[in-house]
Amino acid sequence: MHAVEITNLSKNFGNKQAVNGLNMTVPMGAIYGFIGENGSGKSTTEKMICGLIPKSGGSIKLYGKDHTDAAVRANIGVLIESPGCFPGLTVWDNMMLQAANLDIPNAEKEVVKILKLVRMEGAAGNKYKNCSLGMKQRIGIAMALLGNPALLVLDEPLNGLDADGMRIMREVLCDIIKDGKRSILVSSHLLGELQKVATHYGIIRHGKMICEMTAAELDASCRTYVALQAEDMNKAKMLLGHKCSRVELDEADYLRVYDMTTPEEIVTYLYQNGVTVTEIKTDKIGLEEYYIDLMKGGK
Repeated sequence: MHAVEITNLSKNFGNKQAVNGLNMTVPMGAIYGFIGENGSGKSTTEKMICGLIPKSGGSIKLYGKDHTDAAVRANIGVLIESPGCFPGLTVWDNMMLQAANLDIPNAEKEVVKILKLVRMEGAAGNKYKNCSLGMKQRIGIAMALLGNPALLVLDEPLNGLDADGMRIMREVLCDIIKDGKRSILVSSHLLGELQKVATHYGIIRHGKMICEMTAAELDASCRTYVALQAEDMNKAKMLLGHKCSRVELDEADYLRVYDMTTPEEIVTYLYQNGVTVTEIKTDKIGLEEYYIDLMKGGK
C-alpha cells in the first residue's frame, strides 16, 4: 500500500488541460519531491489530492482508499500557498483556534509538542504578523500537523527562505518522517535544497509524469564528469573538443569533460599537446542539472 497512488489523472479548466493522464506513486514514509516548471500541473495535482478542486478523470487513492473518503481526508495535512492565520493573534492563539476547529483532545499538550517539532516553541507568544517568512512557513506546517495526519502536502515551503531558514526547514521535514509514520509530498523550485531531503522524486511536464525515481536511482543516473582549469583554457577546450563529444565551461569557470575515462588521461593528453592543467577534480551533476538535461531531452 502506498501513501498516494494516482492513475491516469486529468484536470481541465475549460479548453485548457492542466493535468493530462498523470500517474504517480508516493511510498509510505517518503519525502517525495514533486518537480516541474511553472504551469506544469504541480499545484493543480496537489489541490486535487487534497480535495480542494475536483478531478476531471482518473483516480486518486490515499492509503488504499479513494481520496474522497472522509476518514482519509481527515488524515491529510495541507500547506498550499499560505497558512490561514489571523495576523493580529499570537502563534499560540492561532494554533489553539485551529485545534478547536479540529476538535483535538488535549489541545495544549498537542500544540506544545508540534511547536517544538517545527522549532517554534520560543516564538509562541509572537504575533503572526511580526513573524519572518521562514517562521510563517513553519507555522503553516505546524497547523498542517495538528491532528497527527499521515500525509502532508506542502507547496513550495522553501521559497523565499534565507540559508538558515532553509536549513531549519530541512531539519523539520526530516524530523517529521523520522518515525516512519508520515509521508510528505513537497513541491519546490529549489532543487539543490530538495535533493538534501527527498527520498523519492517525481518530475512532471505539461501535466504528465515523465520520470519517477528514488534518491538512489537519481544518484546512479547523475553522470560523473571531470572538471579542470588550465593555463590556456581556450586551447584546452579546443583540444578536448576534438576528442570528446561534450566539453563545456561551467559557471565557476571550470571546463567539464563528460566522456573521458580518467583525470590522468586528460592531464596526459593536454600535456602532450602543450597545455598544463592547474587544477582537476571529478564530480557528479546534481538534481538541478539532471532536471535541466531531462527538460532538454538529454539522458
